[in-house]
Amino acid sequence: MRRNVMELWVGLFAAAGLAALSMLAFKVGNLTTADVVNGYRVSAQFDNIGGLKVKAPVTLAGVRIGRVSSIAIDKGHYRAVVEMQLDGRYDNLPKDSSASILTSGLLGDQYIGLEPGGSEKNLESGDVIMTTASALVLEKLIGQVIFNNNQSGGDGNAKK
Repeated sequence: MRRNVMELWVGLFAAAGLAALSMLAFKVGNLTTADVVNGYRVSAQFDNIGGLKVKAPVTLAGVRIGRVSSIAIDKGHYRAVVEMQLDGRYDNLPKDSSASILTSGLLGDQYIGLEPGGSEKNLESGDVIMTTASALVLEKLIGQVIFNNNQSGGDGNAKK
């Protein structure tokens, strides 16, 4: 009898541990979708989205207010079209707000940062954010630095 009670406690402890690990995995993987309440969709076009992924956060002043819901290509202009689902609590964003693709940390995940404009009209479901800034691509920057270094003298040492 005593052994059965001990086995029951070990089983419950193991089940609680697995439940905690799975909840942590969902949180870290941004797989929870219950954070957008009464959402509305807006979209924006970017020349380059870098490593932006569906379900990436959309922030305003560092506060997450939504998620990226889909990414597609505009076949006419060859630009990335990013649709965002914004929380309904933030329905007073000015219509002339801008969107930028930012990186958390030096090599971290990418997300969209919104900057409010000054318009008196607000964004509504289906609107397009016109002012955008594409992702900063680290490979392009490194290539430009190397190219500029080779153009200025080859070894990088300045001659006097």
